[in-house]
This record gives sequence, structure tokens and C-alpha cells, in this order.
Amino acid sequence: MPTFLPHAQFPLTRMRRNRRDDWSRRLVSENRLTVDDLIWPVFVVEGTGVRQEVASMPGVARFSIDLLVEEARRAADLGIPAIAVFPSVEAALKTPDAAEAVNPDNLVCRAVRAVKKAVPRLGIICDVALDPYNSDGHDGLVIDDYVVNDRTNEILCRQSLVQAAAGCDVIAPSDMMDGRIKEIRQALDSAGFDHVRILSYAAKFASSFYGPFRDAVGSKSALKGGDKKTYQMDPANTDEALREVALDLSEGADMVMVKPGLPYLDIVRRVKESFSVPTLAYQVSGEYAMMKAAALNGWLDWDKVMLESLLAFKRAGADAILTYTAPEAARLLAK
Repeated sequence: MPTFLPHAQFPLTRMRRNRRDDWSRRLVSENRLTVDDLIWPVFVVEGTGVRQEVASMPGVARFSIDLLVEEARRAADLGIPAIAVFPSVEAALKTPDAAEAVNPDNLVCRAVRAVKKAVPRLGIICDVALDPYNSDGHDGLVIDDYVVNDRTNEILCRQSLVQAAAGCDVIAPSDMMDGRIKEIRQALDSAGFDHVRILSYAAKFASSFYGPFRDAVGSKSALKGGDKKTYQMDPANTDEALREVALDLSEGADMVMVKPGLPYLDIVRRVKESFSVPTLAYQVSGEYAMMKAAALNGWLDWDKVMLESLLAFKRAGADAILTYTAPEAARLLAK
């Protein structure tokens, strides 16, 4: 923590002087939010010309690949550095072994190829976890009512390879299996994908703020009211989060993430101060839905609250933010 030297007291010191004018407020502003800080999570669905609104996330939609390409082009034109792709997989393709996750022609891989061909300057981040493909709704394989670790890691490695082959720039394991970063790094390097980065969901908590996201990808009904507490972190723990981050960095993670975002800014701050590595945060679906619902009811000014919430991530130490508001924020920041 910084040590404050003695300052002159009031009335010699008046803290409001620097707040008097717009130019001076800008001059002494300690943190800046720019379009370079934004990553846009997007949902992709089968079909052509399909745009499906997500009921629990007003203003957010699932796009078929052709429309996703158009949206990706618009995002790049706004200066957004990267998108994060999440699939809404047809129920018939969800199986206990999550085989569709390793299909090189699955929905995500086709979407990545199409976007990369059309908008090569846009970074693409791919989620690595089995919940979109698993008929049990879990991030890993379920055997005897338990999500098994090591066998899940084997599939995550294969999933990472098909995504990298499709053109994914950043592999983002969100599953929270022990040891998966090392195994994925080794698999990527052995296959010639040493340039592909790993963004680890290193401190992902078993949060109640994920509900609308599970609606969007269709894993909520598969989960059948179960929870993910045997692999995602206890929201009460902070020291454990630092251990998780340290382990993932030692295994080869290039960047780390804290998820959820606003309720866990203390974790963001501790991670950044402890490791001084690229630290990202995810403003998750529940956070978005709460703010949007309040704005739609006229209780909050959407543009102002949205930008203020993103600035809070920067103030806490985040280098980048995954947010469903990225296009709106980018337009406002450009004014």
C-alpha cells in the first residue's frame, strides 16, 4: 500500500480545486477506460440468417455464423481487439462423453474459421470446457455422479487442438480441472501451436451470477438443478484464488482471469498486485442482466452505469474486461 506523506491541511489544501473544471478532472484522472480494454463474448448458433434474442439478457443475441461474421466485422471496425466465442449446441449433439467438443467441424470451429477468414485482424478467444457439449451440463466428464479430473483433461487437450487448428488465437480453459493448463500447453506445443496463447480461468468461482449465460448456451436444463462446487471455487475464499493463479502460471498460462467480475474486484486487485501478469476479468451474464433490467425499468442511466462499472475493473487492476457491453461501450468511448 502507498505511504502518504503529510500534506497541508484545509484551507491551504482544497481537494475540490482539481475537480472544478472538465479539463483539470481529465488531467488528473488516475485510470482510463479505452476500447483496447474490451473483449466481446458472443454466442453462436446453427443456421443461416438466425438471430435469437436471449430472454434473460436483453440486448444480447445468439448469431448464426453468417451473422456472427458481420457482427465481428463491426466489432473490429469499432476497435475492439478480440471476441470470445461460445456455442449454443443442439440438444441432439450433447452426449455423456461430450464427443462433439473434439469434432474439428463443430459449431465453434466453423465459426472461428469463418470469422478469421473475414476479419483476420480480430483476435479470437475460444472457451475450453465440456458444458456446451455434455448432456450432464458439467464442465467435465461425469462418472459415478462425480466430475472426474484427469480423463476430462485428456478431452480438453483434444478440444484445444481442434480449436487451434481452426484458427483460434487464445485457448481459454474455463473448466477448473487441476493440471489442465500444463497438459494443454504441452499438447499445443507438440502439435506446432506454440504461438497460441492460453488465457486461464484461474480463479473461477461457483457463483450464482452465471444463470443467464447458462440460458444462452443451453446448459442450464442439462445441469438439472445441480451445481459445480466440486471444481469451481468457494466464493468465500481469496487465498485459494492466489494459489490457483500461481499454479496456472507455473504450468504455462500467458494470461489469467477472475470470474465473476464486480462482486470479485478484491480478487482482481490481489491477483494483479501479487503476480504483475496480464489479469482479465469477466463481467458475467448476471451482472449484465441486473444492470440492464434496472435500466429498462428507468431506475439507472444505462450508458453511465455501464461505463462506470467497466472503469471499476480498471481501477481494481484489470488489464482487459470480457463484457457483453463491448460494442456499446466502444461507441460511447469513441465520442
